[in-house]
Amino acid sequence: MQRLLVLLVVIGSAAMSCTKEKTDYEAEISIIVTEHHEFKEVSQLSSDGYTISIEALNGQLYKGYNEIRLKIKHTPAGKSIPKAINFLPVMQDSEGNKTSCPHKYALVYQKEENYFSGYVVFTSESSAKANWELFIDFTTDNKNHSIKQMVAVKEQTNKNLNMTSFTGNDNEQYIIALVSPQKPKVAENKLVAGIYKYNKTTTTSGNPPLFSYIEVKGYLLQLDPRMPEPSMGNHSSPNNKDLTQGADSLYHGVVNYTMTGNWTLNFIMLNQHGKIIKGTEVPKDFTPGVEGKKSELYIDTLF
Repeated sequence: MQRLLVLLVVIGSAAMSCTKEKTDYEAEISIIVTEHHEFKEVSQLSSDGYTISIEALNGQLYKGYNEIRLKIKHTPAGKSIPKAINFLPVMQDSEGNKTSCPHKYALVYQKEENYFSGYVVFTSESSAKANWELFIDFTTDNKNHSIKQMVAVKEQTNKNLNMTSFTGNDNEQYIIALVSPQKPKVAENKLVAGIYKYNKTTTTSGNPPLFSYIEVKGYLLQLDPRMPEPSMGNHSSPNNKDLTQGADSLYHGVVNYTMTGNWTLNFIMLNQHGKIIKGTEVPKDFTPGVEGKKSELYIDTLF
């Protein structure tokens, strides 16, 4: 009888602990995780009478994936409207070293809404030791225009938009950046990510050296989501779908979050030939009271 009472106390304490943790997660969501849909101006640039507005969701740029829009807000009288715009983000550290990050160099003109669209995956925040500049080139009436503008890149506090960088088994450098969902639900969620590989090239347009990342083509990102907290036993969920590349060059899959809390997206990344580039299988054992094991390739999320 005494053993039974002790067991009931232990179970009750574990349940209370789990409930408390879930309550804390929900409180954190209400403060931090905000879903943004409206594009607002980040900065304006001017050159020879042309004024260009840079827009991003909520008017902010963050470490990780950022969708961007460039709008021509003013064109000099008698001058042509740019037909194409090139976009290059460059980070310079305190020692003068320069590098870039994954981005859409040749922006795409969206005729119906009259803006140029693209993306940038900032690999670090702005700081006293490093700053980000945007270099924008366009040509009108046989004249080249080059503009640069320093921008502030903030820490991404939404863990559902985390990213990771790593060296693959092929000795290539990769980045995986989560794109959506911004605010998941306790349900099956469409999971979108970008995968990029480092590729050093040079530019001839007068900009600083262009260290580019190419969009990885035809890979497979196997997904195994787990709740790694000791109280959760590293349990998974059903009906998840691996990420495959879509027409937009991003990778699309499904993650089924069965409850709020800490989740780890464990990945195994395979190239177009089925060879594992990075990632390891996670044991399927239910391990209550023990922190769950992770793949060597993973991204943590919280909602």
